[in-house]
Amino acid sequence: MAFATSSRSSAATRTSIMEEAGQKLKKVRERLGLKYRDVEEASAKIAAAHENDEYTVALSRLADIENKGTMPSTYRLYSLCAIYRLDLNEVLSWYGIALGELAADAALVHLARTHPIGFQPKEEGEIQVPLALDPGIDLGKTVFLSRMIQRWGKLPLMLLKHMDVRNRRYGLIGTDDWSMFPIIPPGSLVVIDDTRRIRSSGWRTEFERPIYFLEHRDGYACRWCTLRGGRLTLQPHPASSCDPETYEYPSEIEVIGQVTQVAMSLEHALHGRHRTE
Repeated sequence: MAFATSSRSSAATRTSIMEEAGQKLKKVRERLGLKYRDVEEASAKIAAAHENDEYTVALSRLADIENKGTMPSTYRLYSLCAIYRLDLNEVLSWYGIALGELAADAALVHLARTHPIGFQPKEEGEIQVPLALDPGIDLGKTVFLSRMIQRWGKLPLMLLKHMDVRNRRYGLIGTDDWSMFPIIPPGSLVVIDDTRRIRSSGWRTEFERPIYFLEHRDGYACRWCTLRGGRLTLQPHPASSCDPETYEYPSEIEVIGQVTQVAMSLEHALHGRHRTE
């Protein structure tokens, strides 16, 4: 009985959100002095431009969206935003879809394979990112790790003004990818720049040796690399117990860039260690 009551309450909340969003769209239309027919004709032009009738917002459909809380399709919502000069992200938020939560929700799903991250920050406001370090910490001193290592959180874009966000890529090390452990544990977020030239020497310690993010026929990898005679060898950390892999370069593998920063979590490493002991 309690579950049924909760379900009815959730459904009522969703209905209320849909109806409120529809009313907001209606107010915008009326403020612009547009009639239903005007919107239908304008959406037909957009549909013709894209050669896709799904962009058309018919009279009856617009009435349902505004007055019955009907959720418009992606195509129709795009047309309405174009006609009303509205930001699509904002209108999605009217329907309870917050794109700013996309990255945080993605963090709830653990993928076994290493992969790049395609989320892009908005021009202003806040973005949802994995925060590795408390900005108030003095890295020159010993600190309490529970303060230092954080999960996904909101970071105002004004704090990123000195970071080259647009020219950086991001990768997430798979929860089953132990190849660079303990330097880069599974589940770590890595920042990747566009340096694609493989360095085969010039470092003194394993921490100075460049780590590269790569794409091959079976997915992605994050490893040390050695290039000799057109053969690229991906070298894991010795402590990982993983085997090296060799590919024809560049026909079988592509260097996406060099790893420059790592935001790591000890959770997967600790759990994995418990399983092996």
